[in-house]
Amino acid sequence: MSDDWKERLLIRELVENWAVWRDAGDWERFRTVWHDDGRMMATWFQGTADEFIKVSREGFEKGVSILHFLGGMGIDIAENRAIAQTKMTINQRASVDGVVCDVVCTGRFYDFLEKRQGRWGVVLRQPIYEKDRIDPVDPSQAPALDRQRLESFPIGYRHLAYLQSGLGFKVKPDMPGLTGPLVEDLYRRGRAWLEGKPLEMALRPPE
Repeated sequence: MSDDWKERLLIRELVENWAVWRDAGDWERFRTVWHDDGRMMATWFQGTADEFIKVSREGFEKGVSILHFLGGMGIDIAENRAIAQTKMTINQRASVDGVVCDVVCTGRFYDFLEKRQGRWGVVLRQPIYEKDRIDPVDPSQAPALDRQRLESFPIGYRHLAYLQSGLGFKVKPDMPGLTGPLVEDLYRRGRAWLEGKPLEMALRPPE
């Protein structure tokens, strides 16, 4: 096996372990997929990996149901740095306006990765939210959604944002979607990361 394929398999294993260990509540092993300065961006949370693990664990222990499913993956490697894009769905179950519903959001995990001391780890995870939908668990029921509030959220994750905001979360209103300037800027940041620029520079908004 070539060194390139070995590195790609290691990265794929890392990304898959993220989903398996996080959803299973295996917090000690989940911490190992991150570097110490790792950061997580999500609709409902933006902060350090340690903070993300803490609030995820608290939610898990309270019965918060958020699951992740992974699909195909594309990986770009430049020496000890990589960008991995992984097709995914986020599935969250909760009460929406009094009706238990599943919200399924389809998109990609866009990961900034680095190999340090022989180990790949996540430096930054920025999901891309492409489309979503809401389904009542009991098909004989349907939530009476507030159309104005629903349409106030970005189209790629508006049902997810509706559910999460109803649970009291402050939802970030400017996450990248399938197309548009936000996702184009994310791609620019990814290229900067692969060119060896510091993460702060890679994340600097365009001038």
